Amino acid sequence: MIDLYTFTTPNGWKASIALEEMELPYRTHVIDITKGDQFSRDFVAVNPNSKIPAIVDRDGPAGQPLAVFESGAILLYLAEKSGRFLPQDPAGRWGAVQWLMFQMGGLGPMFGQMGHFVRYAKEKVPYGIERYTKESHRLMQVLEKQLSQNAYLAGEYSIADMASYPWVHSMVGFHPELAENTPSVRAWLDRVGARPAVQRGMAVPKLG
Repeated sequence: MIDLYTFTTPNGWKASIALEEMELPYRTHVIDITKGDQFSRDFVAVNPNSKIPAIVDRDGPAGQPLAVFESGAILLYLAEKSGRFLPQDPAGRWGAVQWLMFQMGGLGPMFGQMGHFVRYAKEKVPYGIERYTKESHRLMQVLEKQLSQNAYLAGEYSIADMASYPWVHSMVGFHPELAENTPSVRAWLDRVGARPAVQRGMAVPKLG
């Protein structure tokens, strides 16, 4: 059994989508980051960085419990545990890993900063808005080029798609202009979003 500590954010949905796709048994623990649950002593013991998601695999290596934090590391761990959604051949494997890192180092941070400066900053900072909006549009064009040549980011459906989908889905929902001139990205969103496991994963955790 895997314990999933999560909340309703793109990073949290990565882990729940992966668990659903890989058909691994898990139970959900809601970490309400709007109430500061991430700073509780019990959660810090799982993730010293106080961020969701995190997991504890009660049947980890050698049958011992293992805690894993950072969403990209969680996806890699689950893919290796299940033997699914990470190609075995070196070229395919590194193709998936590099697009996973593209999300971790690019889509997530830049989309997050755009969302902060455009929607949540207490004062409007034109430099921040321009910088992160421009970079977010650039990253969408990188995705568009890749997806115009491939059905999925690494050729076949993989953890790279699971990582990127929640971020692109959420950002396009808040900022539809990001999807302008990206027909291949929109088609990919439809393909990934139609997967039953993705739909179940996006509904985790249930609140209220």
